[in-house]
Amino acid sequence: MYRSATVQKLAGRLSGPALGPGDDGYAAEVAGFNLVVQHRPAIVVGVRDAEEVRKAVTFAAETGTPTAVQATGHGPSRAAEGAGLLINTRRMTKVTIDPVARVARAEAGTQWHQVVEAAAGHGLAPLNGSSPLVGVVGYTLGGGLALLSRAYGFAADHVTTVEVVTPDGRPRTATAQQNTDLFWALRGGKGNFGVVTAIEFGLVPVPRFYGGGLFFPGETAAEVLHAWRLWTESVPQEMASSLALLRMPELEPIPEFLRGKLVVHIRIAHLGPGDEGERLVGPLRKIAPALVDTLAEMPYKRFAEIHNDPTFPIPYDERSTMLRELGQGAADDLLSLAGPGSDCTDIMVELRHMGGALSRPPSAPSAVDHREAAFCLSTLGLPGARPAHVVDGMAHWGTGRSYLNFLAGPETAQLAERGYGPATYARLGEIKARYDPENLFRFNHNIPPRAKSF
Repeated sequence: MYRSATVQKLAGRLSGPALGPGDDGYAAEVAGFNLVVQHRPAIVVGVRDAEEVRKAVTFAAETGTPTAVQATGHGPSRAAEGAGLLINTRRMTKVTIDPVARVARAEAGTQWHQVVEAAAGHGLAPLNGSSPLVGVVGYTLGGGLALLSRAYGFAADHVTTVEVVTPDGRPRTATAQQNTDLFWALRGGKGNFGVVTAIEFGLVPVPRFYGGGLFFPGETAAEVLHAWRLWTESVPQEMASSLALLRMPELEPIPEFLRGKLVVHIRIAHLGPGDEGERLVGPLRKIAPALVDTLAEMPYKRFAEIHNDPTFPIPYDERSTMLRELGQGAADDLLSLAGPGSDCTDIMVELRHMGGALSRPPSAPSAVDHREAAFCLSTLGLPGARPAHVVDGMAHWGTGRSYLNFLAGPETAQLAERGYGPATYARLGEIKARYDPENLFRFNHNIPPRAKSF
């Protein structure tokens, strides 16, 4: 454990806090959104700019201190603890928009709602996910499965520049023309290669948007699931959707019709006008009487109303697997694992429709390895449940890979290899060995350094 004098030494280099266990403000500084992992490092620092990141990483390199990075803490795996350093980037939130070039630049601690709001006035949008509170950088480094991804691909596909401080304390810029190996690895390789201080990425035009959801009674799950999977076979790539089996607890903030029962929720995000969206979702409305129907044309900045992700910190385990198909057999198996009458305890089991632009290679190759998947299956459960029960039960329908942004909890720290094909994982390990041979950045979905094969 570091002595307080060591904490003070690092504090002298920074304008923000540098705290150890027992210091006032320490608990708030290490806290993340997902409470399933509790960080307790020897030192936590709150950085305010790229120069302070450089100073913190240089300190870690000089002292051999294992290091973690956190902006929002939605997808933690291994806790930063013991003689470790946690770099909190949440104060770095500057966003700039170039509406002519259709490019955004976001600092390390930026959340998606900040980029969406900044871009909306220009009729543009980023490739953000379902939650407005998720950090831009961590989400994008994991690939970024966005609401508009069927039309435009993974968020990582649209990154043009990454500003990063590598584990040796050096600030670098990675693009398709500069530090190309690092540029490839950062887009999909998560937080294994340093601290990203800012990224630049392309924005897409969203002149009109249609979204919301349909909620059905749990007893109609089989009918709804089979109808929805057949419906996805013919929709255009501008139509994105997912289906969730929800078992929400009896908590006051949750709408009464969702509490303590199985409910099926179809989520819709359509890049187009309302009349076109209405026509496309018409068959879904005919499946069964809906408990609630929120589908409507809306400004894109109201995207959070589609999934209604939690807005307050909670503990949860998250698992995922990519499915190569969702035929009748796969759907029936999922119903037996998580449908009516099953012993499923997950509060959410979700299928996200892939395909479209997600299946096409990006202009600049990256470490994102999910182009062949037809659906992404993810589960979210409270601690103490069986986090891998449904995912493992569907393994024979899967590609053998997981989506790392949907892996959270202490048991997921060693699962990074599941996010990649063998060749991609091997190359990531070689790049890790080049930039972080001591594996200082290991409080994550860790890719260990790997000697280059010949």
